[in-house]
Amino acid sequence: MLGTALLAASRSRRVRAVVTKSPVTRKVVTRFIAGDDVYAAVDTTRRLASGGFAVTLDHLGEDTLDRAQAEATRDAYLTLIELLADQGLATRSEASLKLSAMGQALPGDGEALAAENAHAICAAAAEAGMTVTLDMEDHTTVDSTLSILAELRKDHPWVGVALQAMLYRTEADCRDLATTGSRVRLVKGAYAEPKSVAHPAKSDVDRAYARCLGILMGGLGYPMIASHDPRMIAIAQALATQHGKGQDDFEFQMLYGIRPSAQEQLRSQGSRVRIYVPYGDDWYGYFMRRLAERPANVGFLLRSLVTK
Repeated sequence: MLGTALLAASRSRRVRAVVTKSPVTRKVVTRFIAGDDVYAAVDTTRRLASGGFAVTLDHLGEDTLDRAQAEATRDAYLTLIELLADQGLATRSEASLKLSAMGQALPGDGEALAAENAHAICAAAAEAGMTVTLDMEDHTTVDSTLSILAELRKDHPWVGVALQAMLYRTEADCRDLATTGSRVRLVKGAYAEPKSVAHPAKSDVDRAYARCLGILMGGLGYPMIASHDPRMIAIAQALATQHGKGQDDFEFQMLYGIRPSAQEQLRSQGSRVRIYVPYGDDWYGYFMRRLAERPANVGFLLRSLVTK
């Protein structure tokens, strides 16, 4: 119930105004968001890279309303890529793209606009030596996102995509994408989905995640295990051994500011670990979804005010 309420709050203008203006909230947010601008994101990338981590960067933004806003988001990523390349950080970095921020949901030619903007970002990333992964949003966007992925991979076969284990369809999508060179980020899912398309119970989502791990680890692609759940991490490690995958054949991904000790432990064991680093001043939607994803994070975040 709390998770559903938090997801509803993520779309409430009134709650957004209260939360974003609260000094207490802001103190918590700074621990989980790299900063308001691209320079803070680059500084965070430099620090993490020096510690042996890879990074994926998400320029935060919600509800792109017109072409100009979509193009501004595209340009923000192009600036990020240029700065990372100039600082010698591109090969340790990737860009995470929400196609909705690229214009996907705009009426008329929104999908074509999103594909065009994403293609420009992928071209710049390729020149810099970076990679790109498409984030996955609610279930209504899956077919469009996978269609754009297929188009992008014609020129850039290394483009990755996130899949959400909570959706019933995801096991089939994993089978389709577990091919040579295919990069797939497996997440549990952070959107409020109807029971007609998604597993309603956390235990069912966990079992689906484990099954999807089995498909990806048994395939020919490059799995990216995006989870903080120790059980899923252990399952992934066991599956890697079972299928003969070495440390360079997959990676773990964790959110910036969440379980840093676990991130360091995995890295020290020789695993590839990539930190998902969000940045930007439009952080509210991301922040609320992280709370909803695991409502226990509410207490965790509040306690962090004391322990920071």
